[in-house]
Amino acid sequence: MTANQRLTGIMMAAALLLLMPLVAMQFTTEVVWTLSDFVIAGFLLFGTGLFVELVLRKVKKTSTRIILCTGILLALLLVWAELAVGIFGTPFAGN
Repeated sequence: MTANQRLTGIMMAAALLLLMPLVAMQFTTEVVWTLSDFVIAGFLLFGTGLFVELVLRKVKKTSTRIILCTGILLALLLVWAELAVGIFGTPFAGN
C-alpha cells in the first residue's frame, strides 16, 4: 500500500465516521448535531488522521510509531469525551 492510498483510506474513514450522525439524524430525534458539531468533529477526525499519517511517514522505528500513534488517538478520545460530556469540567464541556 502506498502512502497516498493509506492517506486516502484514513480520510475516507474519517468521512464515514462523520456520516454516521448525519444518517442517524434522519431516523431519530435522539441525535441532534448542529453545523458546528460537524465542523468540530471533522477537524478532530481529519486532524488526527493527518497527524497519524505524518507519524507513519516520518518515523521509521516501529515501537516509536506505535507509541506516538497511541498517544495521538488517546488525545483524540480525551478531547472528544470532554466535548461530549465534560469529564474534566472545562468551559468547553458539552453539559
